[in-house]
Amino acid sequence: MPVKIPNNLPATEILTDENIFVMTEDRAANQEIRPLKIAILNLMPNKVVTETQLLRLLGNTPLQIEVSFIGTSTYQSKNTSAEHLNNFYVSFADIKSQKFDGLIITGAPVAHINFEDVEYWQELCEIMIWSKTNVFSTLHLCWGTQAGLYFHYGIKRHRLENKMFGVFKHVVKQKLTKLMRGFDDVFYVPHSRYGVNLKEDILKHPELIILSESDESGVYLIATDNYRQVFITGHSEYDTNSLRDEYIRDVESGLKIDVPKNYFPDDNPNNPPLSNWRSHANLLFANWLNYCVYQETPFSLDEV
Repeated sequence: MPVKIPNNLPATEILTDENIFVMTEDRAANQEIRPLKIAILNLMPNKVVTETQLLRLLGNTPLQIEVSFIGTSTYQSKNTSAEHLNNFYVSFADIKSQKFDGLIITGAPVAHINFEDVEYWQELCEIMIWSKTNVFSTLHLCWGTQAGLYFHYGIKRHRLENKMFGVFKHVVKQKLTKLMRGFDDVFYVPHSRYGVNLKEDILKHPELIILSESDESGVYLIATDNYRQVFITGHSEYDTNSLRDEYIRDVESGLKIDVPKNYFPDDNPNNPPLSNWRSHANLLFANWLNYCVYQETPFSLDEV
């Protein structure tokens, strides 16, 4: 949350130059407060796990949030019970007349399928079109990022010969940006994907800004200059054991899979993994909620 300080305090300019968010008395006096409405389009197979991961991050702020989970009508999940979906999920048709402060589009296990061949692609396209007029800021995760960049900007996804799998070191490329407030110069992020968006393709679109990248895993965090669209190529929301569970699943399925890099101590799968990305994940989601949504979205959602 912002620090409220007197209008003319000398520290105001110093803190602002350091990318610290401060709120003057005048702005604080005119700020209206209400719960944030956040929609989550959950495309991951195990809905409950992803729900828990995202709510853990969204709930780690002082902001009050109302969450709506959206399910696809053109594809029925095989890994989550119909009872759970009926009790806790709504269809796009149920909420398309509403407006939201934020939308999260998750990853999906369809890396080997062309976008147009994904069963719910047309429905996803409708939701992404809708988001441009009915959502203030949309956060895309992993495959959701690849789909969003392709749909909105025509940026192609390139398939990798080997899975980008592990925990990789990232650097901040744009320090004086809202989403990077409080970040260390170097931080870590889990990745688990078979596709990549090339930096040179992204740079062809001047409205897109690369905020962070990795020498090993490539571009990580991208945003439009107004933060209405934010794209994350990794899985900051993952739990400590998420990569381990994926590795065991792939091995048991007979797939050719390398041990996730920089994840198990000594790269030994028999050693319990350690998390070194949780602080960054919490900060990233808190920055998005506060600076890209709460501080910017109109008090009346009808104005979105």
